[in-house]
Amino acid sequence: MEYSINVNGSLLQLGSPVVMGILNVTPDSFYAASRLDGERAIVERARAMLSAGASILDIGACSTRPGGELVSKQVELERLQSALALIGKEFPNAVLSVDTFRADVARRCVGDYNVAIINDVSGYDWDKDMFAAVAELRVPYILTHSVKLSQDEPAVPAMLKQLSQKMWELRSAGVADVIVDPGFGFGKTMEQNYEIMSELQEFSLLDAPLLVGISRKSMITKLLGITAAEALPGTMALNMVALSKGASILRVHDVPEAVQAISIAKALGTSFLE
Repeated sequence: MEYSINVNGSLLQLGSPVVMGILNVTPDSFYAASRLDGERAIVERARAMLSAGASILDIGACSTRPGGELVSKQVELERLQSALALIGKEFPNAVLSVDTFRADVARRCVGDYNVAIINDVSGYDWDKDMFAAVAELRVPYILTHSVKLSQDEPAVPAMLKQLSQKMWELRSAGVADVIVDPGFGFGKTMEQNYEIMSELQEFSLLDAPLLVGISRKSMITKLLGITAAEALPGTMALNMVALSKGASILRVHDVPEAVQAISIAKALGTSFLE
């Protein structure tokens, strides 16, 4: 299915998969090499990702890693304001997404810094005002499944039921562009994560672009007994699986490798990408 989303008045075509680069302005991201400190580091990371072929930069300022402590709204906003001002000045045409679950933060980032996409890992469950904010802002919204799954029933049917209800609510409120993220690692066991990946093609039933974010996550490190720093090969293996099952967006720390994976998938033909 060839999807597109409206970003700042222009259509971003997703008929061919694209890469979203992860840009963390936090001191405690689970993958240490992704942490950025200082203006120069932020600008250089953004430049490297865009030059390597990232279509979207996803900027996060509040780590939601398991066991991590959430920073205050004020701290998150201050970090984002600094990063967005820098990136907006250096790369005015870049498509920016903000990774936040807070409605006030979303409003400020879209209103003040031309942010084009809101990436909410909570599926508007952690801040009940987020639903109203997204409806007001009329920007693409990444709807993540983060509800803990029962181990007594198949994961994917339960997820499809929960996500379809939320998509109906969003579209009824006027949100035209909804992107679905299965939420690998959020409220799911390692076994459930692999069950979801093996049945990822079923998410096409939701008739929305599919974002897959498994970059260096624990479903790889725990399975293989390695660290996040060693998890690039496993990440790329799963990204190729995700592409074969319909992923439109790969959210990654390592942009060049993901761009190469997409090029190889495209060379294999449309049957591989469906």
